[in-house]
Amino acid sequence: MFRLVIAAAAIALSTGHTLANGHGGGDAPPPPKPEATTAPARVVLTKQGPKLVDVKGMTLYYYERDTSGKSSNCNGKCTESWTPLAAPTDAKAVGDFTVISRNDGSKMWAYRYRPLYTSPADKAPGEANGNATTLQWRIARPEE
Repeated sequence: MFRLVIAAAAIALSTGHTLANGHGGGDAPPPPKPEATTAPARVVLTKQGPKLVDVKGMTLYYYERDTSGKSSNCNGKCTESWTPLAAPTDAKAVGDFTVISRNDGSKMWAYRYRPLYTSPADKAPGEANGNATTLQWRIARPEE
């Protein structure tokens, strides 16, 4: 019995020493946190297939005339009907999402180098009324 008490005490002491050396205690700093980068959109599944929506759940579209991958062809009056998916000035690419500069100097998000827009015709998350306005605008889908 005495051996069992001695063995238990030895294990407890060695475990306590290990914990104090950075394994649950002590002065060791926590590991650095990875930089949190959040995608500006996500994929949702619909009856018509997967589509991209912004963080508010609004359907995202692309303009067929946006072909360079470096700029948007929807400027001026066009932005009254199609709202560019704004990106902060310090935004960085994440996954398939890239950042492009607009003619007015602002930044916007693109998916696989296609600038993304929302439509004022969509009043609630999930609606896709913008798709019916013209054939040059398409719902942004993850496979495109």
